[in-house]
Amino acid sequence: MNQYIGRPNSPWSSLLILLGLTLACSVGVQFIILLLGILSDGGLAEVLQNEGSLSSFSNRPFFLYALLIASSFGTFLLPAFILQRLEPYFNYFPTENRKDGIAYVIAIALLFAFGPIMQLIGDANAQMTFPNSLKGVETWMRLQEDNMASLTERIVMVDRWELLLVNVVVMAVMPAIAEEYYFRGSLMHIIQRLVKNYHITVWLSAIIFSAIHVQFFGFFPRMVLGVFFGYMFVWTQNIWIPILAHFVNNATVAVLAFVYAREGKTYADLQSYDSYSIFVYIGSFILTILLGIWFYKISKQKQANGERLEENTSI
Repeated sequence: MNQYIGRPNSPWSSLLILLGLTLACSVGVQFIILLLGILSDGGLAEVLQNEGSLSSFSNRPFFLYALLIASSFGTFLLPAFILQRLEPYFNYFPTENRKDGIAYVIAIALLFAFGPIMQLIGDANAQMTFPNSLKGVETWMRLQEDNMASLTERIVMVDRWELLLVNVVVMAVMPAIAEEYYFRGSLMHIIQRLVKNYHITVWLSAIIFSAIHVQFFGFFPRMVLGVFFGYMFVWTQNIWIPILAHFVNNATVAVLAFVYAREGKTYADLQSYDSYSIFVYIGSFILTILLGIWFYKISKQKQANGERLEENTSI
């Protein structure tokens, strides 16, 4: 831990500061971009007609991309950076052994190895139904999901190389850095100081990470991704490993959508899942476990301070 003057904030104080920064920065940054959009090309009428949703800018990609970047920057990246400046006695974004190439390779391999099971989880989540007493809630959730899917389709289904590059930056580079700094960096550090158990920390932050996206029928696969990113960070104490894994996950979707669009396929085709044999799922599970064990062992060996990872509270 770095040397500092004065007493560090309590975890509850840090959490309140982070939430306050999140609200202020998110509203402030997005308001500036939204205002620019409203003041140009009759944007005000569109916003009022669509009740302020992002779909108001679906036919003006520049402002839509600007809003998405502003959302990542203002909601996640800026609050995380400001909190680090306000609390320099904590290392929210460690980068131990950042030149250890094998850890990056295994992290990416883990995602692809788990791919078939992730698709299975995603398909089950998408088919989820509620009891009759909650049908109203399910209908509202489906409506929100459909609206987000419609917006996502307009963004990702592009067939021009320059738009693919923009999508990779907006949907992969920016979210990977901003969300990992926020959830695996700032938030996990604060939760760990509260609960003193890194397993609870990883799972709780993953649940929040998934819930904040407000896509209910993709909640569980996104939560599982958050768990993967969390353990990658805890075991390596290198924020850039989950950032890379997050980037590869998002960029893969952007590239696949580009390929599908150039082949004349639809967003529905992109969303469809292939059904594998039981042996593929078993193989996926076994390979994921083996890679996870390998990742854990090499990460543990690389710890500069030689402490057991379970006792490490620097996250």
